Amino acid sequence: MSLEITSNKEYKKWLTDLKTKVRTAQLKAAVRVNKELLTLYWELGADIVSKQSETKWGDRFLQQLSKDLAEEFPEIKGFSKRNLELIRQWYTFYNKTFSSPIAKQVVSQLSPVSIEQQTIGLIGHQAVALITQIPWGHNIAIIAKCKNIEEALFYIQNTIEHGWSRSVLIHQIESGLFRREGSSVNNFALTLPAPQSDLAKQTIKDPYVFDFLSMTKNYNERDLESGLVDHLTYFLLELGAGFAYLGKQIQINVGEREFFLDLLFYHTQLHCYVVVELKTGDFEPEYAGKLNFYIKAVDTKFRNEGDQPTIGILLCKKKDKLVAEYALSDIHKPIGVSEYQLTQSLPDNLKPSLPSIEEIEREFDVKDNE
Repeated sequence: MSLEITSNKEYKKWLTDLKTKVRTAQLKAAVRVNKELLTLYWELGADIVSKQSETKWGDRFLQQLSKDLAEEFPEIKGFSKRNLELIRQWYTFYNKTFSSPIAKQVVSQLSPVSIEQQTIGLIGHQAVALITQIPWGHNIAIIAKCKNIEEALFYIQNTIEHGWSRSVLIHQIESGLFRREGSSVNNFALTLPAPQSDLAKQTIKDPYVFDFLSMTKNYNERDLESGLVDHLTYFLLELGAGFAYLGKQIQINVGEREFFLDLLFYHTQLHCYVVVELKTGDFEPEYAGKLNFYIKAVDTKFRNEGDQPTIGILLCKKKDKLVAEYALSDIHKPIGVSEYQLTQSLPDNLKPSLPSIEEIEREFDVKDNE
């Protein structure tokens, strides 16, 4: 009987649906528990700050508070002295900044409240409701690495929207996503309708950081292209949410000639094809003309009803911003020009202490021969 049930298609489908419901319930429960815990932390942080300002207990009382709470609630791991200090730091970071005009504007955009609510101070409650949607470890990473409330709320919003793990969040902060997003030279405002142009601008970064690549000194466009495709997961993470990879060196026939696109993507949020062209040197005006031609070809060959206009991204080692703006001013297809970095820049005093690629290779050769 058991074998008969497990092989039944209807039962299998029902079991799959049931498992999905259980996982969803577990996730909702975890989110609810996280929110309750962080709300407790927020109130605890407020109490700690208040008591330390009103009394002469000083920092030593945190050690005693940690001991007393841990004895009463041994199953809760969040009452160490270090975590109590982090709770105080977390509360102070947001409590000081939520009252600023920038914070009110940003929070109201992320979590809209009425004018009446803002006047009676409920903007703070909206902001607390926002930060309690992400795990405690994410919150600590944000206040440790972000310089201001606008940057912190940017990463909170993106963590909620894209479901970033803590390691992905830290990578995005350390690579400066807040500063890079929406900063490319582009002509989107002139070539795309308002909602599409705004979203497209936010999608393109400048510069892109490909620090997951190990390239030889004299690499060419094909080497760079192959490296990005070989590390596609990291490449897609750097490109951002919504990019679906379609292929490299995509052939397009125009007239009697063959042309090859470096990389082709489809963006699921912009609902359009995205052509990415790679250049190992500085930006040259003729690159924009060639990419404009490729975009026209993709629009003609691939674009279907419901697809928005194809967008081009030109990635160069360096660009002169004014030259790029001039080159795009008379281009009628949407193009963004961004630089890329293969590694994060290091302070000059550290560079001499780092081994060269040749030295590392020699070191491995020696170990292999031992």
